Amino acid sequence: MRFLIALLAIAGIFDSTLALRIHNQNPADAPPCAVTEKFDCGAVNHGRYAVFPPIGFDEAANSGKVHIPVAIIGIIGYAIIGILALTRQYWLTLQVTEIGFACAAFLSYLEAYVIEKWCIYCLWSMAIVTTILLCTIATLVMNHLQRRRAPMRS
Repeated sequence: MRFLIALLAIAGIFDSTLALRIHNQNPADAPPCAVTEKFDCGAVNHGRYAVFPPIGFDEAANSGKVHIPVAIIGIIGYAIIGILALTRQYWLTLQVTEIGFACAAFLSYLEAYVIEKWCIYCLWSMAIVTTILLCTIATLVMNHLQRRRAPMRS
């Protein structure tokens, strides 16, 4: 299962890299994922929530702040998940994946109710991190059951 989780983490890195490409693209250029008025990666990846911390309404207050693109945080998170899974540190993998899932869920909430536009890359990332979470939970449960079934030697 560790290789499946690592493969999914690589897919997450690839997906986040595509989102970062859109983030760094000139906003005047139409992104390849602007397919309808509700699915527009450019609007999502150039909005105030595309960076951490989010850009405030007052530009003067934001002038000295460093804003990290959310896609870079995703790339780093997926890399950590992949490394932890490959080293069979499933409990830590679960913790990092839970944080990633919470962040992705919050960003999905923002897309649905605040921005009111969806990013295809963000939806793929949500699906990938959810799958990693379920695989990690399944791995931990299977490991626990195997330890319980192992005969006690005296």
